[in-house]
Amino acid sequence: MIKVPKTIPEKGYYYHYKHDPKGDVNNYAYEVIGVGCHTEDDCREQDQNLMVYRPLYKSSVYEAGRLFDIRPLEMWMEDVEVDGVSVPRFKLITDEEVIAQLDDIRTDMYD
Repeated sequence: MIKVPKTIPEKGYYYHYKHDPKGDVNNYAYEVIGVGCHTEDDCREQDQNLMVYRPLYKSSVYEAGRLFDIRPLEMWMEDVEVDGVSVPRFKLITDEEVIAQLDDIRTDMYD
């Protein structure tokens, strides 16, 4: 039986904590596709769910064939320390103007 995580980030756009608000709107911006399970590693018995997401800037993953990024869900959800302050590693973007801009960028990059 697959272990379903208690908390799953909603689909949408997220900023990585390294995002520079003074830079381009899409620097360190990602689109969350969903949560997956590596069938060969048998995450059914372990708590090894993976976030599936893609960059909204031209990273090496994008340039290698518009691939998806994956990361352990636990790592996606954790906080990191930046200058002595605990912040989320990824934060959901809720600003409608930013979301509209990222929608256009996603369309240009992936559709």
